[in-house]
Amino acid sequence: MSERATREETVDVVWSGSWVAERLGVALEGDGELQELLGLALRRNPKRAHLLVSNVLGKHVPQRPSVVHGAGFELGERVRALLGDREARRAVVLGYAETATGLGHAVADGLRDAPYLHSTRRPVAGVEQAGGFEETHSHATSHLLLPEDRDLLAGGGTGADASVLVLVDDEFSTGNTVLNTIRALHALHPRERYVIVALVDMRSADDRDRLAVFAAEIGARVDLVTRSTGTVALPDGVLERGQALVAAREAEQAIRAEGSPGAVEDTDSAPVTRVDLDWPAGVPDGGRHGFTPSHRAALEAALPAMADRIADELGDAAGPAPRRVLVLGFEELMYAPLRLGTTLEAALGADAEVRYSTTTRSPVLAVDDPGYAIRTRLVFPAHDDPADGPGDRYAYNVAGAGFDAVVAVVDSTADTPELHAPDGLLARLAEHTGHVLLTVLPSYVPATAAPTGVPGTPTPAPERQEPAVLPEPLRGPDFSSYAPQDVGWLLQDLSDTELEAPTEEREEAIQSGGAHYAESLPVEYQPSAEYQALFTAALEASAARIAHAVGTVTETVLAERGPRPVLVSLARAGTPVGVLMRRWAQHRHGLDLPHYAISIVRGRGIDATALRWLAAHHDPADVVFVDGWTGKGAITRELAAAITEFEASGGPAGFDPEISVLADPGGCVRTYGTREDFLIPSACLNSTVSGLISRTVLRADLVGPDDFHGGKFYRELADSDVSGLFLDTIAACFDEVAGQVEAAAKELLAADRAPTWEGWAAVERISEEYGIHDVNLVKPGVGETTRVLLRRVPWKILAKRGVGADLEHIRLLAEQRGVPVEEVDDLPYSCVGLIHPRFTRGATGADGKAVRGA
Repeated sequence: MSERATREETVDVVWSGSWVAERLGVALEGDGELQELLGLALRRNPKRAHLLVSNVLGKHVPQRPSVVHGAGFELGERVRALLGDREARRAVVLGYAETATGLGHAVADGLRDAPYLHSTRRPVAGVEQAGGFEETHSHATSHLLLPEDRDLLAGGGTGADASVLVLVDDEFSTGNTVLNTIRALHALHPRERYVIVALVDMRSADDRDRLAVFAAEIGARVDLVTRSTGTVALPDGVLERGQALVAAREAEQAIRAEGSPGAVEDTDSAPVTRVDLDWPAGVPDGGRHGFTPSHRAALEAALPAMADRIADELGDAAGPAPRRVLVLGFEELMYAPLRLGTTLEAALGADAEVRYSTTTRSPVLAVDDPGYAIRTRLVFPAHDDPADGPGDRYAYNVAGAGFDAVVAVVDSTADTPELHAPDGLLARLAEHTGHVLLTVLPSYVPATAAPTGVPGTPTPAPERQEPAVLPEPLRGPDFSSYAPQDVGWLLQDLSDTELEAPTEEREEAIQSGGAHYAESLPVEYQPSAEYQALFTAALEASAARIAHAVGTVTETVLAERGPRPVLVSLARAGTPVGVLMRRWAQHRHGLDLPHYAISIVRGRGIDATALRWLAAHHDPADVVFVDGWTGKGAITRELAAAITEFEASGGPAGFDPEISVLADPGGCVRTYGTREDFLIPSACLNSTVSGLISRTVLRADLVGPDDFHGGKFYRELADSDVSGLFLDTIAACFDEVAGQVEAAAKELLAADRAPTWEGWAAVERISEEYGIHDVNLVKPGVGETTRVLLRRVPWKILAKRGVGADLEHIRLLAEQRGVPVEEVDDLPYSCVGLIHPRFTRGATGADGKAVRGA
């Protein structure tokens, strides 16, 4: 996260803890950021008078959603750096109800691959408790642990095999809650390491010593990650004096309220509008029963459309568009409203100020003074049938804050008559804003819960589309050199498996029928300095041309498959193109398109497990398959046949088998950036221009029926990686070609783009004319010819007479491999690569002699 995104907003010059400090002698002592992060208030609590009020938590103080999420995300990134990538992938994050449920979830986001669970004070009928603990200083003490997956907290076993447990709270004040948690869970599932995360560490020296003693006692390492550190200095008698001050102020407020009857009744109330967000099926509304990385990916994909629905409703309201909007969460339901807020904040931009906070069970004194953290208080009855019975609930710093609109987000369990009552939350909000929007998220209930209709049982979310056994996408930097947001690889990591075989051995096995080409990998070609210089020169010369094609194909996709298509690249050649299309959409339109890479294998079809994953997380109709270029159209036909077979076998329907490509010299598709056969520099290299990822692998002993196809991450080639250079060089030309792209896209959209299959006819002719009699050994186009020279045993190269710079790297590779280049006329491509049709080792090259080393 950038420094700008994570820096909290400070509005008041006066410290929001000065009122309490002056009257009770309470003082915060610590680093320079402490008073910016925390204010002080007084609470009605027999155990502790003061309340540390966070300015970046989004609980009591409305704050920009990006600041709130950024504070937790940054802590998660620090935990990941502390643990290292391998341990971070195995970590489990546990947040505390109610205040830290959203913070813990944001920390899990920063860790990226970690499942998340938060404790809860809401029992769910039929869900077995996996643990619990006490929070001794809180007004409500009992925490329940109700994971849907009973193995989540087990963390893979015991001792050294158990995952790291990351515990997240908003403040680390005495350490009692954390000690109680670790003690309870360690007895059930011992592990060697725990990490405690908090916004602020306010422990005394004695408390710090106590934690160290406890860690030694259980034989585990306990690390601490916090944003700020300090202590609270409390004078003698502060509890009693604080309680007396609270009683006196509440008595004064009651007298003032009696002296102004009817004030609320005379106020016009704002309209309340219900907004249906179309929450993604199978995604929990929070971490009460667990939240996995696949849930996270599905939510991320759905957020823009949900935020747009809110924005549209705000824009439809009578009167001027709201300038100041509050997204208000509900007690433990903090994360979903927070992410709706961050997305709405980005969508509205400078047109509105978006803030985020939540309702709470905590009774806190309100004092309208700039030196006090809780300026106003709304009181309303509980509306979720709480287990501990009816009682008051609160929303702080909402009244009088000048919000033009409030978006109230609750779960379906809390959508009760009490919510809509004359004294309920919605009515109280309507007294203080111009428009109230209500959105209700389906309360997620595990399959083990009691059936609906049982009193107190929440409404279950829609049935999941797929079982939880589906694997998760891989992302950089753990898998590939691409940024994690650039692409999610629907592959399994086979980096530690020996898959490479000499080119000649592979070719003999493939042509003899002894093995399929996808069962092994060629040895990665390492370019000479001369060849690398050719790549660099070609990239510089063609960057604008490629940017033009990227823009054209992306604009065509957005026009025909919008508004937010899901890009799915055919790994690996399609992946750089998919990343560039995603960057174009973001740069030119502000769209954050999901992008994945999927494996398709000629003769074996597409990865069915990956298709099921996509259908479980996105609407199949939104999926747009992307590839780099077409040759003769074999993959185009393969994909169409594979989708038909997938649906016939019972797979989810709705996928469109059409492929969108950068270049379509073969005339095989409708959606393309160009039909010229020119050099795309990403075709010149293998993994070093494709995120250091291998071609995909499909072998029965490595890939099971529910596994993704495999791939390798060549970390050892990092010094030769030009993936980022390729992307950045082309993206730098986006603005330069924008005007030309707009015109080209309009022309294409109005043109007849029906496939001509001209390339297929040419390949069949060449196959017969050269006595090959197998179209699979004829590889047309610059990209496919390059692949022949890098991966297969080439026989000869056909080059269209007069083609110059686009074939310089082809001629160099052919020279290095001892392969003749034959100039020909009447060729619809710039070149065609011919694989040796009768290969056995010792019969390579056109003259039957062994090739020279590349």
